Amino acid sequence: MIETIWWEDDSVIMIDQTRLPLEQKYVRCRSYEEVAEAIRSMVIRGAPAIGVAAAMGLALGVLHACKERLDQEFEAICDTLARTRPTAVNLFWAIERMRKLFASLRGQPLSEVRRQMVEEAQRIREEDIAICRAIGRNGADLVPDGRTVLTHCNAGALATAGYGTALGVIRAAVEAGKKVDVFADETRPFLQGSRLTVWELGQDGIPATLITDNMAGHFLKSGRIGCVLVGADRIAANGDVANKIGTYSVAVLAKENGVPFFVAAPISTLDLTLASGDLIPIEQRAAAEVTHVFGHPIAPDGVAVENPAFDVTPARYVAAIITERGVARAPYEDSLRGL
Repeated sequence: MIETIWWEDDSVIMIDQTRLPLEQKYVRCRSYEEVAEAIRSMVIRGAPAIGVAAAMGLALGVLHACKERLDQEFEAICDTLARTRPTAVNLFWAIERMRKLFASLRGQPLSEVRRQMVEEAQRIREEDIAICRAIGRNGADLVPDGRTVLTHCNAGALATAGYGTALGVIRAAVEAGKKVDVFADETRPFLQGSRLTVWELGQDGIPATLITDNMAGHFLKSGRIGCVLVGADRIAANGDVANKIGTYSVAVLAKENGVPFFVAAPISTLDLTLASGDLIPIEQRAAAEVTHVFGHPIAPDGVAVENPAFDVTPARYVAAIITERGVARAPYEDSLRGL
C-alpha cells in the first residue's frame, strides 16, 4: 500500500503528489507553515489526506509553540491551516477534533500537551486507514463482477492516509476475487486521473485505462461500464456531493445511460450543518492551471479563465453513498443522519 503521509522524528513526511508519476519524491515538513503550504500547493491533496495533514500540522505547531503564548499561538495555527483550502470539510473536522483535545489539556504540563497532540494526530492517521478499509468492505458488493468501473479524479491511497475511498472499494472488490478493470478520467486541469489514479492502480496491478474527460459519455453509452465510483470532499445533509470539477457531468451521463453512480467517503466528509450542496463553498484556483500544462502555455496570454476546483452533484444522481458505517441510499436526509 502506498504511504501518503506519516509522522517521523518530530516532522511530517508526505509524498509529493505534484511530482507524480514521473518522480516519487517525499517532502519533510518541520513546521505547521510548511504543512499549510503543502496543502495549499497540492503537494498533498484529497479530503481525508488533508484532514490528516492538518492534524499533524497542528501537532507540529504545538511542538514548537512558546509556553507563555501557547493559547494565542494555537489559535493562529488553527487559522493558518483552516485558510488553506475551503471545500474539503475533513480539514475543518480534523482541526476541530484537535482543538477539543487541546482545550481538554488546559492546565497540563507543556510536555504532556505536546505528547498527546502528537499521539492524536498519529491516531487520526491510523483511523483513516482503518476507515478506508471498512469503506472498501462495505462497497465491494456494489461493484459488478467482470465489468469496468469508471472513476474521476483520484480517491485512492494518495487522497487518504492509505488504501483509499473509491479506489478502496475497487481494491476490496479485487481482493474478494472479482474481475475488475478501471477507466480513469484524466481530470483536467490538474490531471489527478492521468498523473495519480492510473499510476496508483498500476502499483497494485489493477488493470487501468486512461481516457480524456470528454470520452466518459461515449463509454457510458457503450454498455461497458458497470458502475461509476468517485470520492467526495463534502456531502450535504440532503446527499448533494461536492467532488472534483467534472464529477457532475459524469453523474448526469451515468444517469442518462442507466449506470449506477456511487460515492465513497468517510463519515467525516458529511456536513449535516448544510441543508444542500448550494451552500458548499467552492474553491477557485489559479488561472495558470488552465492556461498551462506543466509550465507550458496552451492558451493565449491574457485570456479570461474560470477555474472552480469542485462542482456539486445533486443527490438525485447518486445511487448510494458508501461509508465506513454502512451504505446510505435516498432519502439521504434520513439515511445519512442515521449513519
